[in-house]
Amino acid sequence: MEHAQEHAPAGGPDDPAARPGDTGTALELLVHGVGGTTPQEMLNDPRTERITGDGTAAVFRRADDVDAETRPGAGRRRDGPVPEAYVWCNLTSGNGTRALWLLLLPFMVVNLAHWMRPTTRGRRRTVRLYGLLVRLAGLTLTVLLVAGACEVALDLAAWQCAGTRGCAERHSWLGFLSPTVSDDGWWSRPGRRLAVAALVPTALTGLLWYLSLRTWSAYESQQPLTRAPQPEEDGANTALGRPGFWYGRRLVARLRAAHTAAGLLTVAAAVGTAAVRYDIEAGGPPTRTALGLLLAAALAAGAVAVVWVVCRRGRTENRLDRELDEHLVRRLPLAALLLLALTLVYAGWDRPGWRSAGRLPGDAAFGALALLQGLVVVVLAVVARVLYRTRPDPRAALRGLGGPAVAMLACALGGVMSGGVAQRVSDWLDGTGASLPGPPVLLTWQASVIPPLLGVLLVLCALLARRAWRLARAERAAVAREYPDEAGDPGRTRRIASARAMATLTDRAPLLLGVTSAATLLLGAGALVGALATERTPGEATDDAHDVLHGAAETAEALGSWLIGLGFILFVTWGRRAYKDASARRTIGILWDVGTFWPRAAHPFAPPCYAERAVPDLTWRMATWTRVTGGRLVISGHSQGSVLAAAAAWQLPPAARKRVALLTYGSPLERLYGRWFPAHFGPAALISLHHDVDCWRNLYRLTDPIGGPVRLPGDCGPEVDHEPLKDPLAFGRTELHPLPAPILGHSDYQADPAFAEERRRLLARLRPDVPTPRRARPDCGPQGSSGRSSA
Repeated sequence: MEHAQEHAPAGGPDDPAARPGDTGTALELLVHGVGGTTPQEMLNDPRTERITGDGTAAVFRRADDVDAETRPGAGRRRDGPVPEAYVWCNLTSGNGTRALWLLLLPFMVVNLAHWMRPTTRGRRRTVRLYGLLVRLAGLTLTVLLVAGACEVALDLAAWQCAGTRGCAERHSWLGFLSPTVSDDGWWSRPGRRLAVAALVPTALTGLLWYLSLRTWSAYESQQPLTRAPQPEEDGANTALGRPGFWYGRRLVARLRAAHTAAGLLTVAAAVGTAAVRYDIEAGGPPTRTALGLLLAAALAAGAVAVVWVVCRRGRTENRLDRELDEHLVRRLPLAALLLLALTLVYAGWDRPGWRSAGRLPGDAAFGALALLQGLVVVVLAVVARVLYRTRPDPRAALRGLGGPAVAMLACALGGVMSGGVAQRVSDWLDGTGASLPGPPVLLTWQASVIPPLLGVLLVLCALLARRAWRLARAERAAVAREYPDEAGDPGRTRRIASARAMATLTDRAPLLLGVTSAATLLLGAGALVGALATERTPGEATDDAHDVLHGAAETAEALGSWLIGLGFILFVTWGRRAYKDASARRTIGILWDVGTFWPRAAHPFAPPCYAERAVPDLTWRMATWTRVTGGRLVISGHSQGSVLAAAAAWQLPPAARKRVALLTYGSPLERLYGRWFPAHFGPAALISLHHDVDCWRNLYRLTDPIGGPVRLPGDCGPEVDHEPLKDPLAFGRTELHPLPAPILGHSDYQADPAFAEERRRLLARLRPDVPTPRRARPDCGPQGSSGRSSA
């Protein structure tokens, strides 16, 4: 984005030329979608100037329109409204440190599960239980990631490799930790080796804490419009209109303290378990043994405190909660850090007879984590189903089970990332693969189920491809009917029909996710049972089985290890490229545009919620501009920008909301958000938005894989949804289109004449000084009339 000169907002409250009723200026506030753009492209003018905002997110105008409100008659002399562009792309694609966000992918996914709760009526306690279960799933992911780092640094490097002569000689940087290479040096004692290696997972925990704190200061601290508190049960159809929805400072601070403490306690447990077990088994001095048991009890008490903090309080949305629980936020991580320091000192105690052999004690923790995650997901599915049955929504993804399915996917991603790193590091340290025991058996079993899981997905993708091919053939007749007066071109017809068929694959995402999650849960359960029952790798466990079974097990084990290693290499390569390449960083930003719209309610280490900055920006701009000028305002949102526009409209005071018209195009409001997040964008919520703003029109194309109709029930549907736009605008060459018109799909909606016409009609319904008198709304069906939800 080119540097733009910043100007104060035109027409302050004390400016006589900008008082309400003195100007008929109309404003179109443009909000771009995923991937971002520049103000020059949005405004179609190379000369743009910043009106308000900073280098992260700002509002721009054409240079000729900066003072449009102060020039009498300016709004009447121009052909259309004054265009403004809100540019927010830097909220998700900034400097090279954004590449570190790749580490946070499982945390982002589990945070999405919190917001995918089904629509319900009543059931406040069940709703709270749903949120509590997702927060517990998020806590297990933090422990899993830190445990994976402990496996690599403590077990594979410090315990196994440094304790094996051949491995330590191959990796000279471990020589000072090796008893043989360093000739029994001071650091070669097992406990001291573990204490040194513990710096790695401790540093990882500190990095996660720092990233969360830094983004918390920049995102969660943006204050929305101040509004009166609402009662807990306000009968609202969506929580997005509540005063404190986009202000999650308190909860994120509490969760950050709890997860940081959980990470530090995990490191302490990994180090202390081995030392305590040796003291008990070897019959060490009673004082040292008692100290070890006391530390173990303190670690257990710390774990209970962490779980209590995570379970104790959820989000506060009915008011702006400015409290921070400063004592808890500071003392809990410091207490965990103190326990870790004491544990390292205890482990470093001289134990002459202690030698490292086999795997580090405590590798059963991975099995306990996998079992706990599976139980949490199953219970979450039961709770989601109970909520769904109170208010069924046939359009909801997986009949209300979208949240549990996504939580299962988050746990699988966490397992693949931690297991993949352990497998690769083990192969790198071991060399020939004969000298080290390697990572825990469960990680090998989990890697072995990846090939059959990919096989299931390949079969499903083949079925979906066949369905798309058949649909494309059926669409050819529809394309021919839509362009009856133009010469037929079979190749052109096939391309248009294929674009429409491919666009429908988005609607099959619930099927794909449901099959993936169910297969992952079943295969993961099988891997856990196999690892616990045999305590050997799949290949070793089937030594006495039939040759076919043994060969399949060895093939799955080898292929799974190779695939998980390939995934790890691709992950590191992508992260490194994103750090150096702005275009690759923007690609990652597109992923976060969708995944980080929601506040951090389940995991504080998830990438930050950009909407906690963008929604207050838009709300403040619309509220102040309409109050100061009394003009007409159309907020025009494309793709993800339409979601931001709707969220900002819900946050407006009622008086300002009645002065605003909404124009959405290529919008995923119902197609994606309404299906996957029904409690917040379901039919009742979208009906309430239709009634709250003065008027709303939605444009979409059949070739668009993201945008779609809003599908309001009853007579409200045609009032909001325009009929599908033609794409392409012309089948062949015409006088208006002498060159072949492109198939636009999700892009360039403003090129369609219907865009300008719908904008003109919206502005015509708005009056400069007072909102248009409300005409009787059409019946929106039973969901619109009831409209009561505890969501």
